[in-house]
Amino acid sequence: MTPIRILLADDQESIRVAFRLILDAQPDMTVIAEAADGTTALEFARHLRPDVVLADVRMPGLDGLHLTRELAGPGVADPIRVVVVTTFDLDEYVYAALRHGASGFLLKRSGPNLMVEAIRAAVAGDTLISPQVTVRLLRHLGARTFATPDRPGPHLLTERERDVARLVATGRSNAEIAADLHISVGTVKGHLAGIHTRLSTRNRVEIAVWAHETGLTRHESP
Repeated sequence: MTPIRILLADDQESIRVAFRLILDAQPDMTVIAEAADGTTALEFARHLRPDVVLADVRMPGLDGLHLTRELAGPGVADPIRVVVVTTFDLDEYVYAALRHGASGFLLKRSGPNLMVEAIRAAVAGDTLISPQVTVRLLRHLGARTFATPDRPGPHLLTERERDVARLVATGRSNAEIAADLHISVGTVKGHLAGIHTRLSTRNRVEIAVWAHETGLTRHESP
């Protein structure tokens, strides 16, 4: 299997070293280059064509949001997947990243497992967002962004998938959902994949919006 080729873009060397150790330890990933500023990251990305760029928001030269727009934004002929990471939990960062075509948005404090999961999700065409920001995004974006007249009802999901969707809407992580439902994290991921397929959702925020739209969150949590 060809490993996922990753470009790291972060102005802090200690962060790049830590990320490289985590990612190179994965059997299906390899870090092919590092950049300490956005301008260099853009040049490397266009020349090396990585599978995923892991980009910090605050960088000199070209920040991570502008880098995302240059690599993945609307109108880019041959986009490259970008997962945005940041220490700062600010709404404007989240909105801009998703608007510019980011394939993921992570808080650095989310931990290494979620970062690895986000990179794999990006390659698979999915969008992973840190659970910590899901509820706040839902509050600000709400049905205005994702609602459709033919939104499928809860009956489309199995009972366990409805349980998972309800907990996603509360901002719980996969590990927390697994603990609440007394199932494995792998089983949670399987249910999430089923939910995405049945509802044609792309990320946790869209699942959360669906759960609120359909009244699923008014039911008692399991």
